[in-house]
Amino acid sequence: MDTNAIYKVGYGLYVLSAKDNGRDNACIINTVMQITSQESFKFIISVNKSNLTHDMIKQSGVFNVSVLTEDVPFSMFETFGFKSGRDADKFAEIDFAERAENGLMFINKYTNACLSFKVLDTVDCDTHTIFVAQLTDAVSLGEGESITYAYYHKHTKPKPKSSEKKVAGWRCKICGYIYEGEELPADFICPWCKHGAADFEKIQ
Repeated sequence: MDTNAIYKVGYGLYVLSAKDNGRDNACIINTVMQITSQESFKFIISVNKSNLTHDMIKQSGVFNVSVLTEDVPFSMFETFGFKSGRDADKFAEIDFAERAENGLMFINKYTNACLSFKVLDTVDCDTHTIFVAQLTDAVSLGEGESITYAYYHKHTKPKPKSSEKKVAGWRCKICGYIYEGEELPADFICPWCKHGAADFEKIQ
C-alpha cells in the first residue's frame, strides 16, 4: 500500500473502471473522498445509476480509480466522458491501460495514482448511488498535479473559435458542461458529472 498515492486524491477528475462478465468499462467521475482515519482507508464515490460502470460495480463489488493529471488530453474526456460503454469498448481506443492486481483495468498515463477498492455498503441517492468502499491497493504512477475542474475549463477543454456564432444551449450547474440545442431532453445525463437535466440551466 503506497500511502503517498492516497494523498493525490482531492477535488479532481478520475477514471472509474470496473468489470463484469468479462467486459471492461470506465467513466469519468469527480467524487472520491476519504471518510475515515488513515488506519482504515475507507472512501466514498458517487456514480449515476444510468451509467454502465455503476451496474458493473453493483454486480462485482470492486472498482479502480485512476487519478488524472493536468497533462491529460481532451481525447481522454471524449473517450471516457462522452461515449456510452453500452455502445463502445472504451479500452480498445487507448494503448496506455493495464490490469491492476485485482484484475481491473486502470490508466497508466496522464495519471499520478491508481487506487483499488472493495465495496462495503451502498447508499441510494435518487439518481446516484454512493458506494462506501475499503481501499485494497494504492500505487503511485507519477508526480504530476491532479487536474481540477478549474484547470480543465481553462487549459484542457478546447476553446470555441471566435468566428463561431453563438448557439442556443444548456449549461450544467454542477460542472459547466454545455449541451447545444434549443431543448434539453428530460432524461439527459451530463457526460462529465453524471447529473440529470434538472441540474442544467438555459444559456441566455
